[in-house]
Amino acid sequence: MKDNLLDLIQHTYNLGVMDMLKVTGTDTETKIYSLGDDKTVIVNGEFKTPIPEFVGVFGMPTLSTLKTILSFDEYDETAIITLNRNAENAPSSIHFETTNGDFVSDYRLMAKATIEDKLKPVAFRGARWDVEFVPSVENIQRLKKQSQANSSENTFTIKSEGDVIRLYFGDPSLHSGNYVIASHCGKLSKSWSYPIKVFTSILDLPGDKRVRFSDQGAAEVTVDSGIANYQYLLPAHQK
Repeated sequence: MKDNLLDLIQHTYNLGVMDMLKVTGTDTETKIYSLGDDKTVIVNGEFKTPIPEFVGVFGMPTLSTLKTILSFDEYDETAIITLNRNAENAPSSIHFETTNGDFVSDYRLMAKATIEDKLKPVAFRGARWDVEFVPSVENIQRLKKQSQANSSENTFTIKSEGDVIRLYFGDPSLHSGNYVIASHCGKLSKSWSYPIKVFTSILDLPGDKRVRFSDQGAAEVTVDSGIANYQYLLPAHQK
């Protein structure tokens, strides 16, 4: 279970914009949902192999606490990690214990009714994807460089120019920059802006990635971590 939890933390909490998520599990699938605190990103994920312990609907609050517990050296490959259930057989906590029982931690889960009240789903009716590409390592590095050079800016703007897709940063009257992130991958007739930090954080995650943009004002990044498939949806706005 530890590898699954580490993967989950890495692909949700580590984005820096969310601290809780919802798990929906059955015998055949384990899905997760989360939403950025500022609603800049919607996350949907599904583990490639269902997690037997995660059958039910429950919340994982204060993901920072779970990340801290997972970082303890005491909980190595020999540690005992189990999911506890309450009298109604609903998931109630994740229990961590060393093999000799001399170091113990319990991470409290959130009841179904509570997480559904706190983390309401945002409707996404789908989009026609006009641009689609697999980002190269070089272009992800260039994205990080432009983000650093324009760190005071919250958004970048995407534009089609001929056969290339170019990202623009900053204000031309002050500091600014741009670069080609992809070519021969479709066209956009509109210019939309997206949050720099969360987009950069997503593309910096481990795993195989695919990026899609829509003229309707949405972006999608999918990440195959090897353990789970994650979908990140980013609504756009005109700058």
